[in-house]
Amino acid sequence: SAHQMASQSYISISELHPNLSHAKVFGVIIGKTDVRSFPDRKNIEIERFTFGFTIRDSAEFFINVSAWGGEAFISGLADSFSIGDCVIIENPLVSTKDPEKGDKFCPATPSHYRLLLTETHSQVSVCGDGVERLLPLLHLPVKDSRDFYSLADIVANGQQLDGAVINVLAAVKLIGETKQFVTSDGRRGQRLELKLFDDSVSSFPLISWDREAIQLLQNLVPRETVLFVADTKMSFDSFRGSMVATVSSKTIITVNPDTREASLLFSYVKDLSESGALDQDEALEDPPVASITAVFTVKQLKEKARENAEPFFSLAYGFVSKLDLDSSVSKVFRTRCARCRFLVQQELQHCSNPLCPGGERPLTACTAFDLLVDVTDHTGTLQACSLRGPVAEQTLGCTTEEFVSLTDGQRTALKWRFLLERCKIYLKILPCARMKSGMRGTILACSLADPGEYNKLMYNKVSQFKNNKYR
Repeated sequence: SAHQMASQSYISISELHPNLSHAKVFGVIIGKTDVRSFPDRKNIEIERFTFGFTIRDSAEFFINVSAWGGEAFISGLADSFSIGDCVIIENPLVSTKDPEKGDKFCPATPSHYRLLLTETHSQVSVCGDGVERLLPLLHLPVKDSRDFYSLADIVANGQQLDGAVINVLAAVKLIGETKQFVTSDGRRGQRLELKLFDDSVSSFPLISWDREAIQLLQNLVPRETVLFVADTKMSFDSFRGSMVATVSSKTIITVNPDTREASLLFSYVKDLSESGALDQDEALEDPPVASITAVFTVKQLKEKARENAEPFFSLAYGFVSKLDLDSSVSKVFRTRCARCRFLVQQELQHCSNPLCPGGERPLTACTAFDLLVDVTDHTGTLQACSLRGPVAEQTLGCTTEEFVSLTDGQRTALKWRFLLERCKIYLKILPCARMKSGMRGTILACSLADPGEYNKLMYNKVSQFKNNKYR
């Protein structure tokens, strides 16, 4: 076939050398830097434009490529492909690396050479055929898969790592908003901050100022993505009083790496996310309940969750329409490892999470309320809101120990105290694609509503509605 003939005319990166002319390379883009411009050395009036990228065609081999030329050529070329695309490079110039010059700002590669693209000779085209062999290479880290720092290692080393360039394996917890700004000399810039986490550290910042890296990072799915960040720069942020990681032109980010270490972390994250422990973890960042004043109906909450990607907070007046206090105790309580928050069986000797920082030490477990309740008002029902831990104890008015000693009849009575009563419920809503409703609710506080307060609120809403209607 034509493709087979074509594939025979490609030269593999491992066989490139400087005496080669008319080479054709087929590979997948694993890294790319932003376009920059410099005044020409010979003629300062002329600006030269450049950007770089890294291309890989096998597990062992990848190479840096830099393109130079006028603004139209370079901008057009840079816009024509992204990280993750498979491309054919025709007629690059193969030159020996110069570690003292530009190469010290590029990703480390196993090749002795680098490729240069010029406007007059070279071409790059995105290719959709025959890419099945190349795409798995996107999930192989560019460093030894065991050569990384965990976030705990970074925190433990603290300021000793200031200025160091290291590899990090961690999961994505939150993705901030990309902030645009203009520098003092009129250039446009952007900045994105991610929060990473792993089995031992609940939040660690990764910052990028690079448009290409931001494009890759801002589309990741939080709580479902593990990153191997090769050659990220560590620095001590005196404003926060802690370490941060920054993406540089040397950094290559591998998304959901196909390695044993990453898949262990991935299954830990998945279990943690599904068990809801991450929401508890974020409770540190929740605002005080008294500051939540926006009142929404269930219908409005569902609409807002569809439009918002970020968690938000709300006050709702409604009935708890489902509360399984009289089912088996195993449905009312959950037991977690105190060290890593993993769900465990109480009778185990050790934590069942292979990544638990406690390792083989005896299990320290904590048992707490872990309920799923439905909240209903006149506009609809919010299903499976989680009511956990201390919030559940305050709501129900009893501790886990007290609850265990209640008779079945007392448990049923406790349940009916809520089921027919209107409650004032403070909620945190997390948009969540995995749930059928598109969202998860966590109850931050719940108490029986004061009828006077509720009637006043309803009266205000009705008068607002009338005023708007008759305006």
